[in-house]
Amino acid sequence: MRSQTIADPKILVAGGTGYVGKNLIRRLARSSYPVRCLSRKKPLKKGMLDSKVEVVHGDLLNSGSLGKALNGIEIAFYLAHSLDAKEDFEKKEYTAAENFAKTCKAAGTRRIIFLGALGSPQAASLSPHLKSRKEVGNILRTSGVQVIEFQASIILGAGSLSYEMIKTLSERLPIMIMPQWTNVKSQPIFIQDVLDYLVKAVELETSQNEIFEIGGQDQVSYKDLIAEYSRQRNLKRWLFPVPVLTPWLSSLWLSLVTPLYARVGRRLIESIKTPTVVHNDWARTVFPSIKPLGILNSIEFALGEEGRLSGK
Repeated sequence: MRSQTIADPKILVAGGTGYVGKNLIRRLARSSYPVRCLSRKKPLKKGMLDSKVEVVHGDLLNSGSLGKALNGIEIAFYLAHSLDAKEDFEKKEYTAAENFAKTCKAAGTRRIIFLGALGSPQAASLSPHLKSRKEVGNILRTSGVQVIEFQASIILGAGSLSYEMIKTLSERLPIMIMPQWTNVKSQPIFIQDVLDYLVKAVELETSQNEIFEIGGQDQVSYKDLIAEYSRQRNLKRWLFPVPVLTPWLSSLWLSLVTPLYARVGRRLIESIKTPTVVHNDWARTVFPSIKPLGILNSIEFALGEEGRLSGK
């Protein structure tokens, strides 16, 4: 734990009730940073956030509701997304980012730290989700507030959407069809490594906008992740390649298996047709103390997290 100093910046987390956001707030609170969480729903469920965290109500789609939340804030994390929106999710993404960026500028916020997505912006095949992540980063930068953007692929950890999809498919289906998209390469990163990067960015000494591509040690496919999860769980699984199943049809099949994640999972699967791997290792130069894990240890630790959460 850090000792709090007069110079510690006051931090706001937008998207603090999501998977990455909740984990980040816990980490920041343990580090003694003064933390405020922007919440669209009030009150939050008991125990959702650390009791030391200030919760302020605000809606990213309503710019007038953001002034109080950002008053006095020096560092703002932008972890929000609209993947679960029933319709017009791209429009909502852009409106939310514009409102947030403008309010940060008006409030005198000096740095926005944004968690975006890997995937070349020049790729013609980028999904709506990946395109929107790239555009959100651009919108934040046009505000004039300094932006530190981290671009990540699959995030592994107990409770992350991608991990829960891999887990559910592996646990429920002894025989799985493997469409072509399951062979596309990604570069998964463990949640604790993501948090290390995000927290280090609070005090990063730079005066310009930065974009860092972050990933774990391994470039693997969804098929590889399912196989490794099954191996660690001692599950006998048969994986059969099927070249004709499109991402859209796959998402419909997924909704039968994991209805809880159907809408968001469908948009993520649409993104998997594009490789999401690190091409620029600048992050490892700037943050040499961070040594991201490979998938074997990431899944092992995620399983361990599940055991602790369930009390086993």
